[in-house]
Amino acid sequence: MEKIKQALDKAFEKHRIVFWYDAKKELRSDFEALDLPNVEKVELNNNEFGVKYRILREQPQQKFLLYHEGPQPADLDNWLLDVLLAHHEFRTERIAIWLSELDLGSEFSDIASEHQYFFNAAKRREGLKRLRRDDDTPGKIRMKMMAVCVSAEPRIDSILESLLKELSEEQDEKFKLIKRCNLEGFLWNQLKLNYGYESDFPSIFDFSVELLKSCYSLGLGEGAKLSSEAVFFLSRWKDSKQYYRAFEIISKQHADNLNIKHDLEQRSFEDLLDLDYFELIDQKIISDLIKGIVDKTISAKDCEAAIQKRRLCHWYDNFVDVYEAISCGVQFLHLLEGTNLSMTSMAEGIQNYANCWFELDQLYRKYIYHTRKSGQTSLLERLSDRIEGLYSNNYLLQVNNNWQQLVDACVKWEAAPITNQRDFFEHRVYPFLTNRKKVFIVVSDALRFESGEELLTLIRKEDRYDAEIKPMLAMIPSYTQLGMASLLPNKEIAFVDDETGTVLVNGHSTQGTKNRAKILGDAISGSATAMNADELLGMNREECRTLFREHDVVYVYHNRIDSTGDKKESEGRVFEAVEETLKELIQVIKKLTAANVTNLLVTSDHGFIYQNHVIDESDFLVAEPSGEQLLYRDRRFILGKGLAANPGLKKFTSADIGLTGDMEIQIPKSINRLRLKGSGSRYVHGGASLQEVVVPVIEINKKRQSDITTVEVDILNGGSRTITAGQLSVAFYQKDPVTEKVQARTLRVGIYAQSGEPISDIKELIFDRASENAREREFKVRFVMTRASEKFNNQDVYLKLEEQLPGTSHYREYKSVRYLLRRSFTSDFDF
Repeated sequence: MEKIKQALDKAFEKHRIVFWYDAKKELRSDFEALDLPNVEKVELNNNEFGVKYRILREQPQQKFLLYHEGPQPADLDNWLLDVLLAHHEFRTERIAIWLSELDLGSEFSDIASEHQYFFNAAKRREGLKRLRRDDDTPGKIRMKMMAVCVSAEPRIDSILESLLKELSEEQDEKFKLIKRCNLEGFLWNQLKLNYGYESDFPSIFDFSVELLKSCYSLGLGEGAKLSSEAVFFLSRWKDSKQYYRAFEIISKQHADNLNIKHDLEQRSFEDLLDLDYFELIDQKIISDLIKGIVDKTISAKDCEAAIQKRRLCHWYDNFVDVYEAISCGVQFLHLLEGTNLSMTSMAEGIQNYANCWFELDQLYRKYIYHTRKSGQTSLLERLSDRIEGLYSNNYLLQVNNNWQQLVDACVKWEAAPITNQRDFFEHRVYPFLTNRKKVFIVVSDALRFESGEELLTLIRKEDRYDAEIKPMLAMIPSYTQLGMASLLPNKEIAFVDDETGTVLVNGHSTQGTKNRAKILGDAISGSATAMNADELLGMNREECRTLFREHDVVYVYHNRIDSTGDKKESEGRVFEAVEETLKELIQVIKKLTAANVTNLLVTSDHGFIYQNHVIDESDFLVAEPSGEQLLYRDRRFILGKGLAANPGLKKFTSADIGLTGDMEIQIPKSINRLRLKGSGSRYVHGGASLQEVVVPVIEINKKRQSDITTVEVDILNGGSRTITAGQLSVAFYQKDPVTEKVQARTLRVGIYAQSGEPISDIKELIFDRASENAREREFKVRFVMTRASEKFNNQDVYLKLEEQLPGTSHYREYKSVRYLLRRSFTSDFDF
């Protein structure tokens, strides 16, 4: 009774007159019990003419329910046929009630009858009701029924994504429901119409096999069973944030089913650069790139271009560290090949290192870091062996052998006009104080110049931050005690005359932060202090501002690199420590500038040498050092008195290096090590190599206004703006090279109808090219039109470049170009 009332209420929302033929003569009691507000109930019983006059002439505004006990009369005998046709018939059989509930006309009766299992469930009917539209056709209704069954959008691609996700989870409840609802045939018909899928034994599993097989073949320019629409679906599926995991599971499964590994072995990696349907494709490309680099059959430029293409592909994140390692490796090899390592003076050697040579150390570090992080040391073994050999023998040893000749000839440890570390406070800190400016100094233990240069780049990438870097000549021996002491205000520096290696400044010990704070306070009348970075990072904003207000000079000490490298058990993780240090230093810098610090220096006590391979015996000093007193010994230096001459050691007196006292220093030449029981040998410092003694001084300031921009992108249209084929090739031009202050831009690009419907594949393009050569910032992209484009023939369509709003899933239009779509029926033929 309640359902009848609800259905009638719904009918009277749209109709003034409703007919009710009780064919089985079993619902009179329901009719008589009905109470419908503002509706008059009238029984038809040989009174049709009078009723007709009443409802049309006497009461033309009143709503009527016309009930007849028995079947509807034949049309020729029905006096009210014209009224019936103009208004609405209420039917009480189950299918009719369903249609009425869904506001579907009698033309949908066959659907309700064919798919009764679907309509039997009120929950499914309610789901369909929410999707109903006035322009629904039987095909649209069936599509929406399938969407309800699988909890998806009423589109074949969305329904497929849901079914494929279920397949990846080894479930089939949604598909079974489609079968029970008798919608399976409609599903296969839609797959045939949209993607060309036909099979003697159709299934979602079979479709998924054919989908990956066909898209792989189409991507290689070969024939396939499915249409090009399958490529668009697969592209959408693998890039979907909701369903990409299902793609990955099924892709890996079918890579075995289709024996993709065997097929890839027969192909060139160049043919695969645009394909990302299988993870094995990246493995093949990586393997070929490594082989090509080692065998010298691929140029650095081509290797970088290949990696650039792969950055846009689905599996890139799984191999990001391998690709980064390859990129750093090939850049290292290319740079080393064109580098002249000669020098004629110490100043020239330091400037050459600061201008160019440091990049070789930086690229080596990044290569080792990404190789370790990737976990693919075996895969990269051949490339690693080559890089290790060239780094150690052709670069590190060679450049420091050349440098050693200048060190051997020097009488005083200086390289004017390069600032000497012991003059740091006078030359770099004191000028701020004379101008009544406060200054903070961050000292990062073992931050060598190449890492400082990377820090410079990271700082400059931050909005409103600017910085410059200059090299400084660290003191020798290049170890923490002396380096830290030299950075403090000093009148005299001296070694303690014992076996501790302790260094005094103005007669005071420099060991530990408290002693350094005291030396600073004495030199600057109590308005200076020192602290550890962890202590600073633990402060709140007000505490930081108080620190700034109460002090003119603050030294902040950070120590992660040296504490990692100096331990035998952790020295192999020193490059990871560098990466962590760079992140932490950015945190320190931001913390200080947030507390109103405007003058900031970052420097280091010393650098280091690190070689990832096991050190050869030839790298250790053969002749042991000797003398009257050997007071302190490390892996790269000796402190003592009356030290005996040794051809493998360079000797300095305290006076030679600008210190007071009578201590003598001996340092192994070039990159040789001294044996030291219980210590590591791959990470060392204390000597006079360029990597140890060239340290950075970075001066940082924060601007009041934003100074970050993003690269601009142009569309190079060429001639015609008419699309006459199934593909469109578009040239894009990145106006400026990417720099620290001109950042990359990522755009979503595709062709759209005026309605906003996409009618081509959609691509994500990253414009991040740093080349000064304008030609290298121009590239072409091919867009393939979908079947949906056919309905927009002879209409204007738009190539749109869209940019994602930061922190959202929404996009805004960056640029667009209008085209006329004018394709003939022959445009898709290959002849």
